[in-house]
Amino acid sequence: MDNPRPEKVAIVEEIAAKLTEAKAVFVTEYRGLKVGALARLRGTLRESGAEHKVYKNTLARFAAEKAGLPGLQELLVGPTALTFVSEDSVAAAKALREAARTNPSLVLRGGALGSAVLTAADVAALADLPSRE
Repeated sequence: MDNPRPEKVAIVEEIAAKLTEAKAVFVTEYRGLKVGALARLRGTLRESGAEHKVYKNTLARFAAEKAGLPGLQELLVGPTALTFVSEDSVAAAKALREAARTNPSLVLRGGALGSAVLTAADVAALADLPSRE
């Protein structure tokens, strides 16, 4: 970033910290998703120990590079949201997949588990695993 504003630097730092601390991060496209459906999704994800947030893609790309996840950058195109998982990544993946089934506007793009970048198929396979409970 050439001569960035302090607010943008703070947002990049926030995203990078969340990327570093999270057990997993999932990237979704929410184009056409209604506000009520997005609010329900956030509530469901919160119950499974995850946070679903929308950030500007440019700032998220800088943060992904800073957090050592450069492969995540190619997923950040168009209207995207990041799901930061602090607890059970399988439960969060299941919640996202279920939300995508009921809302075709929500598209799973992929994510990261640790330092490994995941495709949409990898996230679906993760959702097929039995949860810890």
